[in-house]
Amino acid sequence: MIYSFWLGIQLVRFKTYTNPTLDKTPLEIQGSYHIHTTHSDGRKTPEKIAELASRSSLDFIILTDHGAPNFSSLATAGWKKEILVLAGSELSVSRGHLVALGFTPPSVPFSQNAEQAVYQIKALGGLSIIAHPYSKVSWSWGKPIGYNGLEIINAKTLLKYDLLSSIPFLPSLLVKPDYALLKMLKRPVKNLNKWDELNHTNPTMGFYSVDAHLLYKPLLPFLQLHVLLKNPLSEEFEQASHQVLSALHQGRFYNAVDYAAQASGFRFWAQKGKKRVQMGEKSIFDSHATLHIRAEFPFTCEVHLIHNGKKIMASTEKRIVHQPTHPGFYRVEVYLKERTPMRKDIPWILSNPIFFREKNE
Repeated sequence: MIYSFWLGIQLVRFKTYTNPTLDKTPLEIQGSYHIHTTHSDGRKTPEKIAELASRSSLDFIILTDHGAPNFSSLATAGWKKEILVLAGSELSVSRGHLVALGFTPPSVPFSQNAEQAVYQIKALGGLSIIAHPYSKVSWSWGKPIGYNGLEIINAKTLLKYDLLSSIPFLPSLLVKPDYALLKMLKRPVKNLNKWDELNHTNPTMGFYSVDAHLLYKPLLPFLQLHVLLKNPLSEEFEQASHQVLSALHQGRFYNAVDYAAQASGFRFWAQKGKKRVQMGEKSIFDSHATLHIRAEFPFTCEVHLIHNGKKIMASTEKRIVHQPTHPGFYRVEVYLKERTPMRKDIPWILSNPIFFREKNE
């Protein structure tokens, strides 16, 4: 009885923070990455998942059915229920699981050797993302060979392997799944450390992953990729697909826990004279360059600027200009400071890095 009363109070007090003054732009779209369908070990068809995504006001979803690649899943890509459905494949390779996106379908299966598979994916114009690197199917680390991405948070890992610590909140999955999922989040310490380590040798983009096999309705809007486009999303599938995949490849997106608060409108870039350097881009270090962060939300948050894996600044200002003094990679973590079920050490927003290199590199 006491427990039920306590949980009821928590659920009543919970809310997702919104930004009613947000001036939406067609150059920022939101989507859900790493989804399995009935073409591998998922429980719903691509059409049904797209319908659920549409109800959650997403713009795109990315299917990653198991295969080498999964040709049946690749064939389902297209516009469904006004949702852009993109399809890649999750490969089982020698070091673990590797997601391949944006590749031209191969004439032969991808190699089971991790390094060879990465080279094949790259040769076919695709990008490779290391999936759930520290879960049951963990990644065995070897010499860095230029992986394009790394999953920083993976929702399946939370649901499958952290259930014991989440028992007090599991009943809320039935009535308030957004609350339950936020309570399950833990700071991805190993993932963040490895991500920074990889970026010392090769630009690597970070991804928040839903890894949905079931529970699609609560999972799809939970963790989102906010993709920044150069032009409004095309109505023609091939062009729209190219727009999103190019942005992912280039790192022109940020990640957010959108169940905690509406993250649209965040911006991070570098300014060098009249040139704007976006997330994921490389540029020669210039002592006159400035880093710009916009976190103009009607709720309180704290912005952390990270340089080469080390926090160098924390601020609650909504507009930040910082002059970097050293080359290296810079990224941003934003923490929600309002009342929320999410732990205070979880990056509500996680940007991709901007890379400043020495002139002679």
